[in-house]
Amino acid sequence: MIHGLLWLPLLAAFVLLVALGWIERRRQQLFRDWASGAELAKLDGCGAARLVEGELSWSRFVAGSFQPVGGFSIKRLEMVELLSLSSGEAPLTEESEGACRLRLVGGGLQEELPFADARRARTWMDELMARSRCEL
Repeated sequence: MIHGLLWLPLLAAFVLLVALGWIERRRQQLFRDWASGAELAKLDGCGAARLVEGELSWSRFVAGSFQPVGGFSIKRLEMVELLSLSSGEAPLTEESEGACRLRLVGGGLQEELPFADARRARTWMDELMARSRCEL
């Protein structure tokens, strides 16, 4: 009987992993539906973002749905900065990796878009600036 009870924590871990996998699959499916028709889209640990017809919007996955967090019109974009996620106004160097945020500045407004990966954020910087130039 003791040998059987030793497998109980393993069974609980398996059930937990299956539940977490189901939640992640559901999150990815909701993201596909949310980002359909987007010119540019991302999903990571910091949230989701999409660019549709010159409007950039980002959301967080909360309670089985994407809840809007912010938005920015690419037509007003003047500058994009890559900043550290947690250390105030410190800009990231080219070698930096990990969590960061993009500061979008334009039209007297300033918004921050979080990223889980600095490499992807750099790619987004280039894409957003290229698209904002095309919009002008």
